Amino acid sequence: MSSSEYSKLIYSKQIIRSPNNFKIYKNKDMSDSENNLTTSNSQILYDQSTTIKLSKIVVIGAGYVGLSNAILLAQAHLNTQVMLFDIDQIKINQLQQNQSPLQDSEICDYLANRQLNLQASSQTQIDGQGIYEKSDLVIIATPTNYDVASGQFDTSSVEASISAVRAQNSQVPIVIKSTIPIGFTDSMRQQFDTQILFMPEFLREGQALYDNLHPSRIIVGATESQQVLAQALMRLYQQASESKDAPTLMMPPTEAEAVKLFANSYLATRIAFFNELDSFAEKHQLNSQAIITGVGLDPRIGQHYNNPSFGYGGYCLPKDTQQLQANYAGIPANLIHAVVDANNTRKRFIARQIIDKNPSQVGIYRLSMKKDADNFRDSAVLDVIQTLKQHGMSITIYEPALVEDTFEGCQVINDLQQFKQSNDLIVANRWHTELEDVSDKVYSRDVFGYS
Repeated sequence: MSSSEYSKLIYSKQIIRSPNNFKIYKNKDMSDSENNLTTSNSQILYDQSTTIKLSKIVVIGAGYVGLSNAILLAQAHLNTQVMLFDIDQIKINQLQQNQSPLQDSEICDYLANRQLNLQASSQTQIDGQGIYEKSDLVIIATPTNYDVASGQFDTSSVEASISAVRAQNSQVPIVIKSTIPIGFTDSMRQQFDTQILFMPEFLREGQALYDNLHPSRIIVGATESQQVLAQALMRLYQQASESKDAPTLMMPPTEAEAVKLFANSYLATRIAFFNELDSFAEKHQLNSQAIITGVGLDPRIGQHYNNPSFGYGGYCLPKDTQQLQANYAGIPANLIHAVVDANNTRKRFIARQIIDKNPSQVGIYRLSMKKDADNFRDSAVLDVIQTLKQHGMSITIYEPALVEDTFEGCQVINDLQQFKQSNDLIVANRWHTELEDVSDKVYSRDVFGYS
């Protein structure tokens, strides 16, 4: 099949088949008469001969992934009933008062102002109540932190969740939304049963619900025998989203797992590239913004995801690149290893630039990776702080998300004016307008002013 023929098929109401059971369900903007179908232009083609009811849904885990999925699928027009569980009672208490435990404007809005068929409960409150017996679908979105000792994700919470579900219900479909190693879903299918699928998420912290409402793509990792179930999931997520024309793909679970890790590793690669460009520009006193803009005007590169930072961080990119690096064991490869190394080099470079300025007092403005975010887990600036401390530098931190007086041995000053007056150099991974009055003593590599 030629590339042009393939492209025509992708954008038609047909199913693309490959030797590996990969299918794309996508709609072309053409009339119903041309398609000889009774569907609107924005709909996706599904086999309607068999329908699966997915109305009673359980979501395990109330982090960004779990909470945004629970709200997405609890919208009133879907006629679903969603139960959200988490082991964190504080989170559950907030959710029961229609308050978001996470900083995400859409999540806050939907909890406060939208009609949702959503109940939140702690895991201990539902144990032994047979909740899973009555469910049509269980979504697992528990944390899978990277374990350096084992060289892979800690999937124990996912496995424990599957065991808990299967203890009550041997048939209910289980969708894993947690990020997992390549091959994990197949291993769970061998250990438990074949009613386990994987759906990768592509969400940004702080914009998780928005990204669910406007998905770039919907991917279901399922086997050929699960095609009807996979189509039901595609239909459910399409109906829940506000973007009805998102590409919808079905592929084997292992390929879907690879999509997730390679997508995030590419984003990490892009960050590392522009950060190295910025390091070169700073060292040679060049205008980094001008160079990046000129480079990005090539449409193959684009003017997006190009803002320099102190390094990639957060919950996803560091652990996903490390996991993919581990999955490459025994395979000749250089790029993924180089990306991880480049990120560490960038953080050391930033620390050295600060040290060379010889400040008497350094202030760290916000620990979070992104502008107006509240999560600073694995933030790049944390490693910068450690390097500065090793060089004996005196450091204070401004971070409203902290309630403690100290953090990592550094004084926390959450009075912004006092913080500004107390430091002769303020280090900011992301620029904010509230720093404009002290811009002359701010060190930041944020050249575009967005996250």
